[in-house]
Amino acid sequence: MTINWTKLLCAASVAIVTIAATASVAEAAQPLGPGWCKGFKIRFFAGGDEGDTFGAVVAAGGVQAGVDTGADVEVVYSGWNSEKMVQQFREAVAQQVGGVAIYGFPGTAALTPVAEDAQKAGVLVNYMNSPVPDVTKEFGGGFVGVHDLAAQGKALADEAIKEFGLKSGDKAAVFVPINQKERSAREFGTVDEFKAHGMTVEEIPNKDTYGGEPNQAIPVVTAVIAKIPDLKVIAYAGGQELGNAEAYMTAAGKKAGEVINIGFDASPQIIDGFDKGWIQLTADQQPFLQGYLPVVNLCQQHVLGLTPIDVETGAGFINKDNYKTVGALAQRGLR
Repeated sequence: MTINWTKLLCAASVAIVTIAATASVAEAAQPLGPGWCKGFKIRFFAGGDEGDTFGAVVAAGGVQAGVDTGADVEVVYSGWNSEKMVQQFREAVAQQVGGVAIYGFPGTAALTPVAEDAQKAGVLVNYMNSPVPDVTKEFGGGFVGVHDLAAQGKALADEAIKEFGLKSGDKAAVFVPINQKERSAREFGTVDEFKAHGMTVEEIPNKDTYGGEPNQAIPVVTAVIAKIPDLKVIAYAGGQELGNAEAYMTAAGKKAGEVINIGFDASPQIIDGFDKGWIQLTADQQPFLQGYLPVVNLCQQHVLGLTPIDVETGAGFINKDNYKTVGALAQRGLR
C-alpha cells in the first residue's frame, strides 16, 4: 500500500491551524468579569414614591442589574407625576449621566424634546413599561415592557369574561388614568371589550396619587358600589389599587368574592389578596424585568457597542389557581 505523505501532512497542517484558530477564538472570547460596567452612571426612574408596591419591584430589577454589572445606578422617584418625571429626565440629560432608564407613560409629546436633547448629548436612553415607538424610532433607545397596552387591557377583559362567566347586561367599573393619554390605552382596552360583550361600564378617573396612596380611592370605590349595588367586577389601573382591594371592599360592606376584583401586576399585597379571596385575576407584566433589562442593555450599549433591545414582558395571567407559583417571589418584592 502506498502512503500519500503529501496529502497526509497537508491534512495534519490544516488540523493544527484549525486547533490553533479555535484556541485563539476561545482565548479571545473570555467573560467580561465582575464589574464589567463599573463607572457608568445610570439615572433610574422608579416611577412612584419610595415604597410604592409596583415601582419597588421595577426598582429592585434596576438595582440588581447594577449589582450584576457594576454600573452606578441612581434611583429617583416621581410620584407617578408625568411633569415631574419629564423635568427629572431633563435634569439627568443636563447633568450628562451616561444612561437613563425611564418610563414611557408621560407620552410622546412630553418626552420627544428631552429625548432629542439626550441624543445630541450622547446620553443613552431605554424606556420601560409603556411604549413610545415614535420617540425611539426618531431618537433611538430601547424598550422593555408591554408593546400593545390596548391589547393587554382587552385580554384582561376577555379572560375575566371567560373565567367568571360574565354576561351581556352585567355591570363593571374600570379605573382609567385619563390624564395619561397613551398610558390609558390599556384600561380603555378593558372598557371597550366589556362594552363589546354587552356589559354596562362605569369609567372612573384614576388619579396619579392613587399609586402612592391607594387609600385615597376608598370613597370613590364605595360611592361606585353604592351607585351600582349589583356591580359584578371592578378593574383597577395599577397593582397598588388592586392590592388594596380588601380595604375597598370592607369599606363598601362587601365580603370576599362578592365583587370580582381584577387588574394588573403582582405584589405581596396582591398575592395576599388572592390568598384571602379578595382578588380574582391580574395580568402579569413582570415589572422586575422591566427594571433589570434596561440597565443591562444600557451597559451593553456603552461597553460593547450593542444596539438597544426591544422586549415584550407581558407574561399572561395570575389567578386563584396559579398565584402560589409566583407568590414566594412576589412576597420578596421580586415579581
